[in-house]
Amino acid sequence: MTSLIRKIHFGIADRHQMFRLFDRHAGRPDRWQKDDSALYAGEWFEIARPEHDYMLEILPPLWMRGEMFAMREFLTGSITSVFYTLSINGVTRFFHAYCDLADPRSPYEMRDAIVERERWPVKAMTREERIEHIWSATQDDYRGYAGGAFRPEHRGKRTVIVYGRSETSFQLLDDLTDEQISEKLPVHLRHLPLPEAA
Repeated sequence: MTSLIRKIHFGIADRHQMFRLFDRHAGRPDRWQKDDSALYAGEWFEIARPEHDYMLEILPPLWMRGEMFAMREFLTGSITSVFYTLSINGVTRFFHAYCDLADPRSPYEMRDAIVERERWPVKAMTREERIEHIWSATQDDYRGYAGGAFRPEHRGKRTVIVYGRSETSFQLLDDLTDEQISEKLPVHLRHLPLPEAA
């Protein structure tokens, strides 16, 4: 099963955010009871140089190739962390991604996707990136997974708390309206255009 490559956090994650983003699916039901590879494979975000260097020094890497290195410890199955040092538009930047090393092309496809995404001429966010950023930034008490109060076909899907005029409730993350998405994004991200309109 091939997972989509997706940016899951906007801005440069600090160390606390980085460790939280490493396992942003920790609260899922039936954790590790099935193949969780697709949850993680393809996720990426930007970090700063100190975090990149810190991860390089924790353990000897599984391998180092040019601008990237892979962690020796696997998260699940053949999924592991790959860290990148990339020159984008003349600026050296650092990234973390989950790659499926069962596919030897995975780290290179990820690198190319990151560079292509970060070279967009206009700062913009897709709807999917907005949704992923909201999930990444929401504290555990305010997000969860659909349970018995939801229809059977929705159980296990991601939910976030939504504040209404008369009540507060959990709603499916993917069903948030544009207005709800805007309310949940940090102020500096709310008015970014969609790429199609950029």
